[in-house]
Amino acid sequence: MAYDKNCPFCNPYEDKDQHIILENETCYYLQHDKEQDVLEGSGLIVPKAHHINAFELTKQEWNDTYDLMQKAKTYLDEKHSPDGYTLGWNVGDASNQHILHSHFHVIPRYNDEPYAVKRHSLLAKAT
Repeated sequence: MAYDKNCPFCNPYEDKDQHIILENETCYYLQHDKEQDVLEGSGLIVPKAHHINAFELTKQEWNDTYDLMQKAKTYLDEKHSPDGYTLGWNVGDASNQHILHSHFHVIPRYNDEPYAVKRHSLLAKAT
């Protein structure tokens, strides 16, 4: 399995503020204490093997990411009752990927959150 000794996602136990909430054979669902003040309940699904981005994931890692995404939603729905979710990958510097270990964002969203930005689709604006 690919591994980077300096990668925080390859070494999830070394950061006392990072917690493994769920895991399966190839992936973790992590939450970090320092990310909870602004986006309560936010977390990341990361493969246990070190991959720079989502394009390097194996089919099993993709399937396990999907499995953890569903379990994370159940967990977050029960614990935080969000009004919606923002989900996604950032790949490469141009998309603001700061940690070069593939990670899938699972961000619960709330209608009353102070940082909520209500967006209108570009398509709606064009019509």
